[in-house]
Formats: sequence, structure tokens, C-alpha cells
Amino acid sequence: MPEPDGVVLGHFATYRFTPRFWAMEAADRRARALEWFSGLRGAGDEARLYLTRGLESGGDVWLWSSARVPSPDAPAVYFAARAAAENRHRDVLEPVHVLWGMTRPSEYSRARSSQEIDPFAAERAPYLIAYPFTKTAAWYLLGRETRQGMMNEHIRIGKQFRDISQLLLYSFGLQDQEFVVVYETDDLSRFSRLVHELRDTEARRYTRTDTPLHAGVLVSPEQWARTLG
Repeated sequence: MPEPDGVVLGHFATYRFTPRFWAMEAADRRARALEWFSGLRGAGDEARLYLTRGLESGGDVWLWSSARVPSPDAPAVYFAARAAAENRHRDVLEPVHVLWGMTRPSEYSRARSSQEIDPFAAERAPYLIAYPFTKTAAWYLLGRETRQGMMNEHIRIGKQFRDISQLLLYSFGLQDQEFVVVYETDDLSRFSRLVHELRDTEARRYTRTDTPLHAGVLVSPEQWARTLG
């Protein structure tokens, strides 16, 4: 895992293929798709592909990228490299939805959770879920102890699902949402149960938005290319 004081930028983008992509020969489609992924992977420190075709209507593939932020200029360097790689293939793959944020220590838990996602781990769970999240203004006007008490209930329920990992990215002032909430799981039905149980908590009263939600199935670049004809 990154060091406790090390900031990581997490970026999630769904893409759809253009009609021009499907007009290409199958071998050319596969080669172009792999070239696209290689370029975007090189913009950061890590990147993973997820199938979204059939899971949502707006996109065909989902890319999770992670970049270490050792200095204030690191995000600018990352986004410049990403734009250069992405723009070379905009004729065949166009972005649909983007979420991103950066890590920082939790204000509600002093200890680092064993369920925290390591963006740079060699092994990944088969399913990834992420969504934007924003609290109401009333939440921030509550006393700190009141908020802590409600978050303790959240943490308690989460610990009952130790096989499900979470990553929280902060987006305050960077995107429309305040957080990007990310989960990895081996079992989608169990994850759905966790979310259902969290709906009963007091803190749910203070959720303003938590959509659109994205879910994807992990796939290697080679596996993905084989699905393209």
C-alpha cells in the first residue's frame, strides 16, 4: 500500500466505441484497442480494464488508473500525458463518464483498515464498483461527535463484510461530487446486501447524491481484445 502520507490520484473513466471502430477489420480493432490501453496505462503508475458492456447502457469498457502524487505538479503531468494518449484514439473510443479524486487519511478512523484497497496490488478482485458521493450541508453542520457516532455505525456494518474492500477518494472542489467511493468484491450479490444494510443507518439521512453508479468485470487486455472480434 502507499505510505500513510503518500497521496494517490484515482481516475475512473468509462468509454464507448464509435461506429468507425466497428467498421474496421477485426484484427485492426484488436490492435487499435490494445494500443489505446497501452498509451493510457503509461500515463500513470497503474491501470486496469473492466467490461461494462451489458452492465450499463452508456459504455463498453471502464478504465481504472492510479498515479502517485509526490508533488503539487504531479496531477498536471498525469493529465497532460493522459490527454495526449487519449486524443490519439478519440476517433474510435470516446469517454462517457469520468470520476476522480485523491486519497487522504480518514477523519473518522485513526487506524488504517485492513479492508482498504491498495491501488497498486498485483491481484485484483473480479468486480469493481464506484460511484460519486455527496453529503448534505446539514451533515457538515452537525457536531463532530454526532458525525463520528453515525460513522461508527457505518464502520461496524462494513466490518461484517470483511471480504469486501473499499477505497475512498476525496474530490472536494475538484469535481461536482465530494467523494468517489470504490469497492472491490468477489461476490456481487453479497455486495448488494452490504449496500442494502447501509441504507438503514442514520447517516443515510444526510446523503445528497450517490449516483451514477458504475460496476465492471475485471478483464485482462488480451481477454478484452478477444471480445472485439
